[in-house]
Amino acid sequence: MSNFIEVLLADDHPVVRRGLKATIEEDSDLRVIAEAADGNDALRQIIDLRPAVAILDIDMPGLNGLGVARELSAQKIETHVVFMTFHADEDLMRAAMDAGGKGYLLKGSETDEVGAAIHAVCAGRTYIGSKMAAILLNQKAELSGGVQPLDITLLTPSEKKILRLIADGLSSKEIGGALSIHYRTVENHRTNMCRKLNIEGANALARFALQHRSALHERLL
Repeated sequence: MSNFIEVLLADDHPVVRRGLKATIEEDSDLRVIAEAADGNDALRQIIDLRPAVAILDIDMPGLNGLGVARELSAQKIETHVVFMTFHADEDLMRAAMDAGGKGYLLKGSETDEVGAAIHAVCAGRTYIGSKMAAILLNQKAELSGGVQPLDITLLTPSEKKILRLIADGLSSKEIGGALSIHYRTVENHRTNMCRKLNIEGANALARFALQHRSALHERLL
């Protein structure tokens, strides 16, 4: 068994792959074992090699990154998927996570975040890059006119636990799996939390949780 965390890189730009490989292998625990320039080749190599982590661009020729992740989920391949993309879009990020992604990084992120994301997903955590997190927080601040204070006194213990998992970037289905409850139960909790916290909007709860992520972990552990 390899002593390294094995990684596959999939991006249609060879310069990007070369830079990512150099960055990743600065960490002595990580090893890039394969590269792919399109989604179909990435999928074939992941199925064949079973790397611990696949770094996928979303926009690739043939099968795109989301399609690769969905197919891996359908085939129950246990490779962890981290998306690396130029798309700083919350809806796309949520779609990427729903497709099976465990990490979301924007291209141009700090180099140490790539290794941090790989280690995080291998440890069973979700990783949202700091640039994407900052964009989400700025959007929330612009919409609300400021930072909404953290007041979770009205939440039940179950709701607090779910809110912390939302802050970690988990989808309702992932939270349901982690807590052994139906994802519709999670959705009901989300609705109740929005009412209690007096926040509105399809992604308002996720923004609120991300905004207070550090405080939630400190108060809910």
